[in-house]
This record gives sequence, structure tokens and C-alpha cells, in this order.
Amino acid sequence: MCTVFWDCRGILLVDWIERGTTINATAYCETLKSYGAIQNKRRGLLTSGIMFVHDNARPHTALITTTLLDSFGWEQFCDPPYSPDLAPSDFHLFSHLKKCLDDQQFASDGEIKVNIQNWFRSHAAEFYDAGMQN
Repeated sequence: MCTVFWDCRGILLVDWIERGTTINATAYCETLKSYGAIQNKRRGLLTSGIMFVHDNARPHTALITTTLLDSFGWEQFCDPPYSPDLAPSDFHLFSHLKKCLDDQQFASDGEIKVNIQNWFRSHAAEFYDAGMQN
């Protein structure tokens, strides 16, 4: 499993989560602390702030999480279920990725990671922008 941060230009950060790991609020916050890596990826382009969209799963809405996101100054949105316009990760990014991975068999988790990373790299900024615009 992985957490993917992306914008209209492409992938900002992929955080790979070890098989069997439980995602609770503490683990989610550790991932969010990768904020510095995200800022470095788009240095100078994040001056107008970040709009952060995630679902309303418990780790995402826990007090520790909302407090951390508030400290970053990110504008937060929780998307309603089955809303393609507000859930671009589910309805754009991951649906296309799933189609690419269908019918493939992988020998290891490492092989899956390589294929996913290559898939992310193979798409131009226009692909990611289209996901944000829909």
C-alpha cells in the first residue's frame, strides 16, 4: 500500500507502507510530516498554499491529524463518497493505474513498486492536470 501526494504537474511524494501495517492517526501524521519533501519538490510554486483533499477515514479526521494539518496552514477538504470531481485520486489517478496493472502478476512487492513508479513517471503533466480539472 502507498500514500500518494500529487498535484497538477505530477507526483510529489509516494510513501510506501509495509504490508500488514495498520494505518492509525499516528502513522498517518508521520506520513504527513513528509511535508518538507513536498515543499522541496515544488519550491517557489507553493506560495498560494496547499488545498489538501482526503476522505473522512478516522486517521484523517483525528484531532492529532487536524492539528498537524492546521500547523502546516493547509486548507483541508474531506471528499464525499463517490464524488469524481472531489476525489481525483480515486476516480482519476488510481482508476487509470488499476487498469494498467490488471492481468499482471508480480513476483515481489519490490516489483510492484517499480512498476507503479514507472507508470507515474510515464505520464506527462497534462495527465495529472486533467485529473485536477475534472
